[in-house]
Amino acid sequence: MSRLTRIATFLSPWIALGLAAALVAVYLRPSLLPGQQAAPPPSPAAGATPTSAPVAALTEPAPEAPATLARHAAVSSYAEAVARGAPAVVNISSRRVVVERQVPEMLAPFFPDWPEFRRRVEQSRGSGVILDPAGHIATNFHVIKGMQEIVVQLTDGRSAPATLVGTDPDTDLAILKINLRNLPVMQLGRSDQLRVGDVVLAIGNSLGLGQTVTQGIVSATGRSQLGLALLENFIQTDAAINPGNSGGALITTAGELVGINTAILSHQEGIEGIGFAIPVNLVRGVAAEIEAKGRVVRGWCGVGVQGLPPDLTDGRGQPVHGVQVVGFYVGSPATASGLERGDVITDLDGAPVTSYQGFMGAIARKAPGSTVRVRVIRPGGARPFDATLPIIARPLER
Repeated sequence: MSRLTRIATFLSPWIALGLAAALVAVYLRPSLLPGQQAAPPPSPAAGATPTSAPVAALTEPAPEAPATLARHAAVSSYAEAVARGAPAVVNISSRRVVVERQVPEMLAPFFPDWPEFRRRVEQSRGSGVILDPAGHIATNFHVIKGMQEIVVQLTDGRSAPATLVGTDPDTDLAILKINLRNLPVMQLGRSDQLRVGDVVLAIGNSLGLGQTVTQGIVSATGRSQLGLALLENFIQTDAAINPGNSGGALITTAGELVGINTAILSHQEGIEGIGFAIPVNLVRGVAAEIEAKGRVVRGWCGVGVQGLPPDLTDGRGQPVHGVQVVGFYVGSPATASGLERGDVITDLDGAPVTSYQGFMGAIARKAPGSTVRVRVIRPGGARPFDATLPIIARPLER
């Protein structure tokens, strides 16, 4: 044992020295460890003198290509789209004077010293979109309905009184005109090319705060049966559309107009929910007809109808769809059609009638001078029969 002890005593300093040397070597050259292989140094270019470079320079990531940087910028910011579209979105302020009776007519003799009437000013705010250099502006009909004074303010600070060129209540559109030079004009896009999932931006005079921009996606196209207008074909979006946004722009990420914001559906008053916009393809046609004729000419037959209860059934217990005739306008073509009050119209030109709005919209889309064929069920009658309704231009006063 004494011999082994002497050998261990002799070798221990050398073993410690060897381990220390190995640690120093690994520290200086990590590539000596198993699985680690040093990358060969880059070959110098022809005619160049090799030089040593810091290790950090070899591990820095290569800079991104300009195209990649541009793609990242497009995803992270919509500033360019807003810069293109926002100047053509205007604020609309309108007002009218309303005369109200303060004292009921029956009680007026008992209060001779009280003013019988009073004047009150009603104000409304909304948004609009400049369509052309001539100063035509598209907005919602409900923004300016009944208003006596309309003022338009641009983002550059200019303002001007607006004249009403014409309205189309069936689509909730109105066209105004201002006389200013060098107007910013909105670039019109194609609403028929929108797809569910496309990113859109809503621009308008939200909540009276001045121009605001919100972002969302298209969640549906061709929405109808909402009770917002007679002719409905809305773009549905989750971009926040608040009070004051009505008549404002719905644009793409390229800054092109695809819709006129018109309404929201929300559980809370006006703050968030589902928004609807009138497609720009429809706006184009309405604006062109209003500018040319001062109005939009739509079909009309003069029959008054109402919807049917959803649970209505016939004598065999089968569901009944359609609309019920409740009357006729004096002098309208419907008075000579053979229809009677109480009749139920179930089909129009072979297509089922499922709602009041659907029936009236189909008639409005017919050209004046044409006719439509309707299938009718008369209460107490033996079997359904067909009738023909002549279509004329809808009167201005109705």
